[in-house]
Amino acid sequence: MKYLILIYSNPRSRAVWEEMTDAQRMDFGRGHYALADELADSGVLVASEGLPDPSHGARVSVRDGRTIASDGPFAEVKEYLAGFYLVDCDSLDEAVALAARVPDALTGEVEVRPVYDRRVLEL
Repeated sequence: MKYLILIYSNPRSRAVWEEMTDAQRMDFGRGHYALADELADSGVLVASEGLPDPSHGARVSVRDGRTIASDGPFAEVKEYLAGFYLVDCDSLDEAVALAARVPDALTGEVEVRPVYDRRVLEL
């Protein structure tokens, strides 16, 4: 089953980041690369990416058949999705164990959610 490990940026995580030395920040980034490589080598990693803050994105809606995209500025949010790991493993317990190895879990929290397989859902 697939699980999404969600990494959020929030005031607490940004404060921790600001307190880190340059060497600690490099180690933090290397920790993400090492974990992604290890998960890929073990065959459980489907995808892993970091995301910039929302000001780099666009909001999209459709009204009266017309696509509307806005590219900010967005209202300042306290928390936003900053990255993710998509893993394919046997259980929630295994996904939680993997999430515990994400560098962000050492100073804050990460979230684990199952990804529904649309092929097996009955609508």
